Amino acid sequence: QVQLVESGGGSVQSGGSLRLSCGYSYGFYYMAWFRQAPGKEREGVAAINSAGRVMYADSVKGRFTISQDTAKNMLYLQMDSLKAEDTAMYYCAASGDFYASIRREAEFRYWGQGTQVTVSS
Repeated sequence: QVQLVESGGGSVQSGGSLRLSCGYSYGFYYMAWFRQAPGKEREGVAAINSAGRVMYADSVKGRFTISQDTAKNMLYLQMDSLKAEDTAMYYCAASGDFYASIRREAEFRYWGQGTQVTVSS
């Protein structure tokens, strides 16, 4: 069974940092982090393909860093300089398509249960 399990969420003040982790039970060509705030649409945050190429949403570029340890089946999201607008449930997601995009949510078939990030101003 394919499983994705996130951890590392919590509550921090603006300007603080958190690191999210996602353990997975299967290898994928493309993995990403999405987030969703109450009453808002889910949005792609960051992604990385099996070759190590990364991409970020404009709203987090320069503050968040996605990385992957393929040998350990682990995905990470380092979040620095957090803002109140970053408050959301964060989800780990995976796609079998090397050319998937966080702008095309339907390409991600596998999702974790989510981990909550709350940033106070």
